[in-house]
Amino acid sequence: MAKVTTRAGDQGYTGLLGNERVPKYDPRIEALGLIDEATSALGVARALLTDERARQLVLDQQRTLYRAMAEIAATSPAVIAKIEPISAADVAALERVGEELKREVGIGNRFIIPGESLPGAVLDLARTIVRRAERHIARMTHQGELASPELLRYFNRLSDFLFILARQVEEGRSREAV
Repeated sequence: MAKVTTRAGDQGYTGLLGNERVPKYDPRIEALGLIDEATSALGVARALLTDERARQLVLDQQRTLYRAMAEIAATSPAVIAKIEPISAADVAALERVGEELKREVGIGNRFIIPGESLPGAVLDLARTIVRRAERHIARMTHQGELASPELLRYFNRLSDFLFILARQVEEGRSREAV
């Protein structure tokens, strides 16, 4: 049986990927928490979606977010060598899917008030969490704590993608049974 409670964090410290332990308020841990929130919100959206394509698109991004978490949490060279960091190809793939979705849905030049459908609203919630994570990752990048420009670009594109996907889901809401 998996050991869930380890008591290793009872003093306010937690481990990164490697041997390093940091305070639970360390910027890396904060970034990981924000990404975890986004992944969980995407999980709620995926559970609500009935369109299999949309479900797969969300699952793909959840998996990519786990890679981003590994990249942020990795501190030792041995661990860093084993992970697959977010790349320009990941950003380009997200841009391609976003452009494809934009061709299918009318966005228009208007403010969007979330809540036309439950799945769309949860996608918008996930988008706002991703934006919060992006702001935190931008701060870390500007302060020299994260080196990958692709990581920051990915989060910027992911929030755009989630906005577009939410509009696509809402436009097809008559097909989305919740």
